[in-house]
Amino acid sequence: MTLEEVDVLSTVEDRLDSSEHVIKTTKSLCPECLKILQATIFERDNKVWIKKKCPDHGGVIELYWGDYPMYLKVREAAYEGQAILKPNTPIERGCPFDCGLCELHTSHTALANIVLTNRCDLSCWYCFFYAKKGDRIYEPSLDQIQTMLRTLKSQKPIAPNSIQLTGGEPALRDDICDIVRLVREEGFNHIQFNTNGIRLANDPNFARNLLEAGVNVIYLSFDGVTPEANPKNHWEIPKILENCRNGGPGIVLVPTVIKGKNDHEMGDIVRFAFAHVDKVRAVNIQPVSLVGRMPRRERERHRITIPDVIKRIEEQTDGQIGREAFYTIPNAMGISHLVQTLSGRPIYELSNHFACGMATYVFKEGDQMIPITDFFNVDGFFELCEQTANNLQDRKGGTWTKFKFLWRLRKLIDTKRQPKGVNIRHLLMLIFRKGNYDGLRAFHHASLFIGIMHFQDLYNYDIERVQRCNIHYAMPDGTIVPFCAFNVIPVHYRDKIQEEYSIPQEQWEREHKRSLKDDKYLRKPPPY
Repeated sequence: MTLEEVDVLSTVEDRLDSSEHVIKTTKSLCPECLKILQATIFERDNKVWIKKKCPDHGGVIELYWGDYPMYLKVREAAYEGQAILKPNTPIERGCPFDCGLCELHTSHTALANIVLTNRCDLSCWYCFFYAKKGDRIYEPSLDQIQTMLRTLKSQKPIAPNSIQLTGGEPALRDDICDIVRLVREEGFNHIQFNTNGIRLANDPNFARNLLEAGVNVIYLSFDGVTPEANPKNHWEIPKILENCRNGGPGIVLVPTVIKGKNDHEMGDIVRFAFAHVDKVRAVNIQPVSLVGRMPRRERERHRITIPDVIKRIEEQTDGQIGREAFYTIPNAMGISHLVQTLSGRPIYELSNHFACGMATYVFKEGDQMIPITDFFNVDGFFELCEQTANNLQDRKGGTWTKFKFLWRLRKLIDTKRQPKGVNIRHLLMLIFRKGNYDGLRAFHHASLFIGIMHFQDLYNYDIERVQRCNIHYAMPDGTIVPFCAFNVIPVHYRDKIQEEYSIPQEQWEREHKRSLKDDKYLRKPPPY
């Protein structure tokens, strides 16, 4: 198949026309040969695009951010984060080929992923991450997992406290509860379990066993409320909820959103979460990453960006959750600075690139969904936190500064519009008083967190985003790799390391006395 036939790279003019203007320059990759390229981010038709040109394979233009005014808003929050003090890898080839982390990386690890297996009991068409017949099987040992955990804990000045156990399908591991207990023993106090939920539905004791072992939250794939949008686990969802209610962890719904497939169900997904808010803590939406060789017409058909998702939510909730309710991740830096100043110890800095994700908190009163921005001056709060942290660091009357903070905090709350039963001031003070995840937990239990995180692919790749990533993968060779390097450049990271630490399928089947195909889930007909 020729490049022209699949339209991997279309011709790009070197100059923009009069209706387009440059926002900034950055570096990207050629989708064909992975060469590091100069790239231009520019505005056209009120959207943001990225353009690059490879001397060997031509150029490509790709949608970067679906709304220019929203891009300008989130860009104001850009923040240069705190790098780790002792990088694990030297700089040799340049970002993103020296990951481990290297000294060019400006964010410490906030959430660390550990891949437990590349086996899966499903074979979803858009997934790039499961073992097929003839593949080698990657399943790190308990000793290798312990090494990864200790590498993460050695980060200075801030070590992560959050681990996501992922796959493949990690529920296929027979020793999964032993792994969870190991993570706890190594000092991590927040454990996410990333799953399609099949075992949670079919094993009535599994949710309880995970909770008792130490899992905090189930990170549950959930692509929609209809079987057409969510064929993966639509029929199993009721049983998953039931089993988690009977002594299991809380749940985060994780929709992978694909334009034309399930983007029409964003509002219904949020309503579903609220209908089960006794157990559902959040909705974390992931616009699809278009991996592999994909022609332009296919990318245009499936590409959806963060602003597009937010607009769908606004439209499909009849304006109850508007676009103005969402903030980019580094907006919260003022809170981190204040907590760090009050506690006197280094604390997480969520210094992701501003284009990586956006989020909000929504409360419910009757049939109404009420974003936090409807009754709380969020912009004023971020500014107040930053000012208070700066004054305390400058030793400007510590007691008086804290008193002014409390007084000004009251004035940011519209108590008449605040939902009944919600005391936003009390919830915020728990965060500052405890200075850890326990304080944040109370806030999450009183609301529904709606987040949107758009992981990259080779078409919209921005190396600046990789350098600011704080969602990382720990690997058994002692390296730590950003999400959008690990999964987008698998030949250098995911596939390479898993090949090195894997065994042939035949060997795995002999040792476990079963066939890989025995993992595959054969759904029984639904009871209706």
